[in-house]
Amino acid sequence: MFRKFVTRAVTGCHHQRQQVAGKLTRCHPVVYLSSTPKNYQVFDVDTFDNPKILITGSLGQLGQGLARVLRQKYGKDNVIMSDIIKAPKHILESGPYLYADILDFKNLQEIVVNNNIDWLVHFSALLSAVGEQDVPLAIKVNIQGLHNIMELSKMYQLRLFCPSTIGAFGPDSPRNPTPDLTIQRPRTIYGVSKVHAELMGEYYNHRFGLDFRCLRLPGVISGDTKPGGGTTDYAVSIFDESLKSGKFNCYLRPDCKLPMIYIDDCLRGITEMLEAQQSELKLRTYNLAAFSFTPEELVAELRKHIPQLIMEYDVDPVRQAIADSWPQVFDDSGARKDWGWRHQYDLNGMVNIMLEIVSQRLGIPTMHHSSATVQG
Repeated sequence: MFRKFVTRAVTGCHHQRQQVAGKLTRCHPVVYLSSTPKNYQVFDVDTFDNPKILITGSLGQLGQGLARVLRQKYGKDNVIMSDIIKAPKHILESGPYLYADILDFKNLQEIVVNNNIDWLVHFSALLSAVGEQDVPLAIKVNIQGLHNIMELSKMYQLRLFCPSTIGAFGPDSPRNPTPDLTIQRPRTIYGVSKVHAELMGEYYNHRFGLDFRCLRLPGVISGDTKPGGGTTDYAVSIFDESLKSGKFNCYLRPDCKLPMIYIDDCLRGITEMLEAQQSELKLRTYNLAAFSFTPEELVAELRKHIPQLIMEYDVDPVRQAIADSWPQVFDDSGARKDWGWRHQYDLNGMVNIMLEIVSQRLGIPTMHHSSATVQG
């Protein structure tokens, strides 16, 4: 993997790949504000061994964890976190953090140029339940913001990763299992915007050669951050409430099965796809999966540790309707075959590690947990 060489003209932008000193390089368009047309070339043949990475929406569940993983691999100064709110002290102390509004093209462009960005990880989005409450805002953030990200990535020949979701499927999709390529037709603005992102990424890859990469993620379970307004968030909240009160009220039916993944597996999957060779990627968008479960199956696993746990159900018709249109089981055989994806945590292992992490965060004495089960 290699870093760049830049070609640019005021009158036009010419993207090309050339050999310089035996290394494959790529061109980056640069804007020159001048009334006199110029052709200008800047050569930089550093390799991609230490890419400069920008993460948008990085204060969310995935952004903080991925920044930590990538900084361990590439150095803290090579991974820039960004968002539109003030970061807590521990984030500011962990490495570079910038204000980045994905609706402000010039703001994003300055960040990309000034920091010599190579890879862009685009996490900024309104999730499923939140998006349904404010559709116009979801369109602005999830679609208009994506267009800015796509155009910048095309202009500067960035490697672009955009996550998609189980919400990119709809009631007409096969639910068990749901393959990589099938009818989608989602019924939420979140899902519609993600299908739009998948198709735009494929188009930009085909039309402009953009190195676009996308994973459809299941519900992501993490003990480090607060839920962000997704339909699968009950599977995160239940750990806090179970440990604090021994009681949980679930907004989905007890038999509602959905695909899930523990965050460590999810972050490893994203990292592996980011680093995969172009030749390994037969698709631009893959399903990523680990296990599926229902609320009642999760409660049964939790009661092995908290026998007195009381589970109540107060079904939210909006979120239940969303869940009923989503896959029950993800077929991720494409990712396993093409670039070697393997999950490590099953349901038992996820519950064990979540109880340990949440117990420590809440200051509750840690119970005995068996080790996580590793799947092949």
